[in-house]
Amino acid sequence: MNVIYKLFVRFFRHMDAYLLLLVFSLLGIGLVILYSASDQSIGRVLYQVVNILVAFVVMWVFSLIPPQQLSRFALPIYILGLVLLIAVAIHGEVRLGARRWLNLGVTSIQPSEFMKIAVPMMLAWYLDKHQEALRLRDFAVASLFLIVPVIFILKQPDLGTALIILASGFFVLFLAGLGWRVIGGIFLAIAALSPVIWHHMHDYQRQRILTLLHPAQYRLGAGYHIIQSTIAMGSGGMFGQGWLHGTQAKLNFLPERSTDFIFAVFSEEFGFAGIMVLVLLFALLIARCMVISMNAPTLFTRLLSGSLTLTFFTYAFVNMAMVSGILPVVGIPLPLISYGGTSIVTLLLGFGILMSINLHRKLVQT
Repeated sequence: MNVIYKLFVRFFRHMDAYLLLLVFSLLGIGLVILYSASDQSIGRVLYQVVNILVAFVVMWVFSLIPPQQLSRFALPIYILGLVLLIAVAIHGEVRLGARRWLNLGVTSIQPSEFMKIAVPMMLAWYLDKHQEALRLRDFAVASLFLIVPVIFILKQPDLGTALIILASGFFVLFLAGLGWRVIGGIFLAIAALSPVIWHHMHDYQRQRILTLLHPAQYRLGAGYHIIQSTIAMGSGGMFGQGWLHGTQAKLNFLPERSTDFIFAVFSEEFGFAGIMVLVLLFALLIARCMVISMNAPTLFTRLLSGSLTLTFFTYAFVNMAMVSGILPVVGIPLPLISYGGTSIVTLLLGFGILMSINLHRKLVQT
């Protein structure tokens, strides 16, 4: 036992203990609720455990890579991501009417998930290179690096992932000092172009927005998801119906309950008290990431860590708001809780980068 303990300390002493504890607490909750949401499928839970183990190895590796090395690989990683998006557009697998996956023979991957890391890394690298005199032109070029992959992802179509990547890039620009006048001008331009944007949206996307406003009118169609999820959340009450006893999930009224709507399953089984515990864990995790971001030593690490942290917050907020009927359904899973392989790997990769930034900050100081 003493040898095992020494090996454990040797391999993991560089990792942030607080961040690691919070991440695996949420992953553990995810496995518990996935077992219930998947009709007590041991196979699906074990598959998620494999995903977590692979993601943990990725997190461990990236936690050891110095941030300056990540900066050097930002451009090649971004270009590789664009190549994979092009490959998806040409040879990607079509599932449920969307071309988002690339078959590698052994497994399938969703390249758009990796762009959640590649895009903010690329923007942080570019703005760091021009930090001595950042001008509006530099922000315009960085915006171009952001818009290109977003267009590819919108064409798949995958509105949820496109919005998350758009948010991650915006956070980099904002943290780099993009002026409020420019930000206001962008939002005014979006508002002015809203009729054009509405015209180019897919029918199901327009339907989701209309459903948010009047869900009862579409209760047997597009509004079914929102109505059933809010019923599940309401039926949980203060302390929930108990693990494995959620009626909406067990009677198959709740759709996509292992992925996008797993928060509704959790709410029904653990109630308002469980929601508060879950929100607290998310808040503590985000707070720890913010501390790491504020203490980052360089502009590149501050921009990258800040963007990763705010993107994770957006990820969690949008899913909870979507399931609660506050925002339209956009197909964004609950981070660290929902079932999924590529998303888990991407999330833990991001946390590995944050751990690396924190570790090498300490090494520089000492």
